[in-house]
Amino acid sequence: MTGRYGDIDYPTLTKRSFLLGIGLFALGALGEFALAATGTAVPAWEHALLVDAEWIGILIALVSPFVFGVLLPLTE
Repeated sequence: MTGRYGDIDYPTLTKRSFLLGIGLFALGALGEFALAATGTAVPAWEHALLVDAEWIGILIALVSPFVFGVLLPLTE
């Protein structure tokens, strides 16, 4: 039986979106660490991009379990 939003696998969607958030955070943090360790001079927009990736990663990792694991299954 399909639900209101079709046949969505919420546990898999929750896990993958959480891992996407963790991956974005790790990419940003490791990028900043690598730039600091090597002392490479890069433009300010690259630092901003890496910091934004960290913040967006944290946001996705914290919000996605609630949205895809709790909220959407309850609305079916």
